[in-house]
Amino acid sequence: MRILGITGWSGSGKTTLVVQLVPELVRRGLTVSTIKHAHHDFDVDQPGKDSYEHRAAGAKEVVVASSRRFALMHELRGAREPTLHELIARMASVDLVLVEGYKRDSHEKIEVYRASVGKPLLSTGDASFVAIASDSPVPGAKLPLLPLERPEEIAAFIVRHCGLATVRSATV
Repeated sequence: MRILGITGWSGSGKTTLVVQLVPELVRRGLTVSTIKHAHHDFDVDQPGKDSYEHRAAGAKEVVVASSRRFALMHELRGAREPTLHELIARMASVDLVLVEGYKRDSHEKIEVYRASVGKPLLSTGDASFVAIASDSPVPGAKLPLLPLERPEEIAAFIVRHCGLATVRSATV
């Protein structure tokens, strides 16, 4: 499995880009999964739901399953947060895992950069960054600059950079 991060400062458009990239990459014949790093107290379950009650009762893991999907919730209960690679090891095999966040990890990343956010480039001096996706020119950028408003071009870059053969590569 290839792993590529989409990272940047809060408000830069990381989630928007990931949501645009997934269908572009799937259209090219790739299987894609995502991981998103969240803040401490996020919750995907709601009080009153059976799965929530199972977790609240002390279950370490709760699986909710139907004929359409299943979800696994794992409570850390004071244990350390798993590393990105530990999480990926638990996932089904796909062509590409897009990772949103984890900006300080060592996996390869594309930085989503908007000057309007008012923060410095994350990629400066960090060899794990392979490109910058921006809505404007980035003075002094030493990496390939990708147009943030053209997710199809960013998807094409990802396919080339990651060496991913695509089913429809001859027609895309």
